[in-house]
Parts: sequence; structure tokens; C-alpha cells
Amino acid sequence: MDLLAVYERYLKTEKKASANTVSSYMRDVQQFASSMEKQRIPLTEVMHADVERYCQGMVHVGKSAATVTRAMASIKSFYTCLQKTGYASGNPARSVTTEKVDRKLPQILSGKEVELFLAQPSGTDLKGLRDRAMLELLYATGIRVSELIGLTLEDINLDGGFLRCCSKEKERVIPLYPAAVRALRDYIKKVRPQLIEDADQRILFVNMTGEPMSRQGFWKLVKSYQEKAGITKEITPHTLRHSFAAHLLENGADLHSIQEMLGHADISSTQIYSQLVNQKLKNIYNKAHPRA
Repeated sequence: MDLLAVYERYLKTEKKASANTVSSYMRDVQQFASSMEKQRIPLTEVMHADVERYCQGMVHVGKSAATVTRAMASIKSFYTCLQKTGYASGNPARSVTTEKVDRKLPQILSGKEVELFLAQPSGTDLKGLRDRAMLELLYATGIRVSELIGLTLEDINLDGGFLRCCSKEKERVIPLYPAAVRALRDYIKKVRPQLIEDADQRILFVNMTGEPMSRQGFWKLVKSYQEKAGITKEITPHTLRHSFAAHLLENGADLHSIQEMLGHADISSTQIYSQLVNQKLKNIYNKAHPRA
């Protein structure tokens, strides 16, 4: 039985993990399986000491704490799958401890930097109008890039001023501010019909040849506008997601509403933005208070 294939199906069908998560977890487990194979230890006979030794080996060759922690999470998940499917009676990775990873606060843009960045796409040509619509939508909603490029025409309600985003069989409805609605309306009515050749194509954002926009294509788009804006901070598509959440929190939105809009399963994932806002306030206090 190909246990790695069993695990891959488990991630895709039961956990409904994203393509990136599947790729990351499978890579970790394949490396672990390769190490066990070299030691002639069947995966179903791996012991706690074997996993601990593998973990220590990663540390010994200089792997970062974050990399080791992620690998252990992947291996634990793998054996959870094997237990559920009856291929293993226990989870040898369950009590393996790793070095604590300091969670870095995400980098965000200031309000002025957001305005500067969003102003970069030209409002006069097809590409500029499309790019402005994509960037405005990303900052307006905080959705992930995979969700952005997966949107269809049916997911957008311009009259109502909201979009519907489906991820892992969960649906969330997120409002759109007026500038995002205007940018989307310009793109959908003036640009998109000139780009697509297949009238049955329902994907919202397409590249200049009419094909669905790719993650790599959007990444390059973001980097080009960062350079054009002269912003020295490293901007990724996720930077706009982080900025969306932090700016909402700064302006009075509650954590549970932000959690719902971001699609976080656990409130702890959203609480990091509270830390970020608190740190920002502390920095302002230290700079501005005469006795600080």
C-alpha cells in the first residue's frame, strides 16, 4: 500500500487543504519517508525515538526552528491519517517537542503607502484598469491570492457592493468599498470583454491573452508596482491581506468580524493583528511621550 498516496488523498478530500498546503506537507513527509527508508524502518513501524532522532538530525544540519516545527506538524498529521485509516495504531510523532518559534508580526503598509501603491496602475489602458481592480479588491476584502484568482463573475455583486468567497466549502460574504466597486465595474464592462475569447469563461480575472490569471502572474504584478511606487518595504500579495486586517482593527472593527472576513478557522490566527496594533501604539508612545 502506498501510504503517501493515502495521505495525499486524505489532505485533499478529508482536510480539503489548499494546493500549497498539500505540496508543503507532502514534501515534509516524503523527506521523512526517505530517511526512514534509508534506515530500513517501515513507516508503519516507526517509533517515537525514530521521529525524535529525525528531528534532532534536522536541527544538527542547521534547519531553522520554523522548518523543524513545520516538519513535525506534517509528520504528526501523516500518522493521524494512518491511524484514522487503520494503517497505524499510534502516532509516534505526538509527543515530540521542538524549539519554540517566535511568531513574527506580519509587515503591513501604512495608510499613505496603501494609497500610493493602489495609485500605480494606469487608469487609461486595459492592463492598468485590470490591475487596479485586482489590487483594490484585494485590499478591500483581505482575501487570499488563491481566492482572488478563483473568483467568478457570479461571485461579485456590484449593485449590492459585496463579493462571495468560497474556500474549503465555507462561504463568506465581504463588503466592498465604493472605489473597489468602481474599479471592478470599469474592468468588467470595459476591459474583460476585450480580453476573453471564450464567452463561456466565467473566471473574473484573466491575463492579457484571456486565460485565468495565475499566482505567479499576480505576484509579478505586485512586485512591479512596488518598484514603481518606490516603496522600500517588501510587498507581497499577503501584505495587503495583513494591512486590510490591521487597518480595520485600528479603526474599531472587532476581532470576530475580522476573523469572519479573513476566513480564519481559529480566532488565535486573528489575534496576531491585536499584537501588531498594540506594538504600533507602543512605538508611537515611546516616540511622542516627553518622558518615554
